[in-house]
Amino acid sequence: MDAGIPHSVDAAPDYAGDVTETQRADRAPVSRKLSAIAESATLKVDAKAKALKAEGKPVISYAAGEPDFATPQFIVDAAALALKDPANFRYTPAAGLPVLREAIAAKTLRDSGLEVAPSQILVTNGGKQAVYQAFQAVVNPGDEVLLPAPYWTTYPEAIALADGIPVEVFAGADQDYKVTVEQLEAARTERTTVLVFVSPSNPTGSVYTPEETTAIGEWALEHGIWVISDEIYQNLVYDGARAVSIVEAVPELAGQAILVNGVAKTYAMTGWRVGWMVGPADAIKVAANLQSHLSSNVNNIAQRAAVAALTGPQTEAEEMRQAFDRRRKLIVAELAKIPGVNVPTPLGAFYVYPDVRELLGRSWGGTTVQTSLELADLILDQAEVAVVPGEAFGPSGYLRLSYALGDGQLLEGVQRLQKLFG
Repeated sequence: MDAGIPHSVDAAPDYAGDVTETQRADRAPVSRKLSAIAESATLKVDAKAKALKAEGKPVISYAAGEPDFATPQFIVDAAALALKDPANFRYTPAAGLPVLREAIAAKTLRDSGLEVAPSQILVTNGGKQAVYQAFQAVVNPGDEVLLPAPYWTTYPEAIALADGIPVEVFAGADQDYKVTVEQLEAARTERTTVLVFVSPSNPTGSVYTPEETTAIGEWALEHGIWVISDEIYQNLVYDGARAVSIVEAVPELAGQAILVNGVAKTYAMTGWRVGWMVGPADAIKVAANLQSHLSSNVNNIAQRAAVAALTGPQTEAEEMRQAFDRRRKLIVAELAKIPGVNVPTPLGAFYVYPDVRELLGRSWGGTTVQTSLELADLILDQAEVAVVPGEAFGPSGYLRLSYALGDGQLLEGVQRLQKLFG
């Protein structure tokens, strides 16, 4: 589903605007909860890269998790047709158009092995809203949420906004960035109520095997722990891998699991903002009540486009997947040529997550770097390549590179890194 570098790295922004210090002292403070939210690290790096490009600098950015392809034309045509129907210019059910919820139910059965009623589905403004609402639906103040790391930057912030406590469980490159049941059990306490499960992973691209997924699902079932499973990349897998849904692996878990998904990644529809959450009726009901006050229905034109995406031909989606696969092989092979860079081969999504700890504590181009945050700054300054540092996703010592960009730029960017660290 891309929110920030830990607070010790990025201080909370000043929202005071034109308010003077005297005026600020005379009024109540702004929300402490919202002030504590860190800016999205991935969007921050991407914005900096775009600003440098606007200045005429030849920056190559691996920062944003966004396909570089155009949305397939038949989906755009469906949206254009929807513009001719005045019914789409009115409020519709906050939970989503019935036809879209039916299409999502069919996809969930097809790809996640779970049969659900449309009433168990809530259409959201992108997968990010689904993530936020999922935590709001099942987390109570003081609940501990087990968060396997490396994690997508939004998860800890969304947990905190639900007054939960994120508990990181880290798995390094030696584990292909996948946590074990033993690690989860070691982190579990009497306050643990939720587990975040993501396969394929953002930021690592790792995919849990069916056996690993089953073991984790059975553990969560045994201990009565909710599972929030982010399946946004489930159709972007490679080398014969399949991202088995945790509710398919352990069907009994369906009563305590929320699946988060959307059209953004598979269909190159990031800007259309259509996601969804699937889960037990009681959890979906409270999330739908929240959404009715938060945003009401998702844009109807975008919902109609999403119907076309899910029910139409999948040929172009498969062509995009094959292109990502080709780029995946290229970037892994080229990064592996850099001494001191350990690159596990991802089996899903469109990211690589190299372990660069051997590059730290050394001088490059006259600059000594101690953290991957400093390393990312050096790479941008000296190679004009934008990457996201590991601090955005957990411990320092790693970089995330998205290979959702053109083949030529992808290769040139890595070659710049080879020259810098060669």
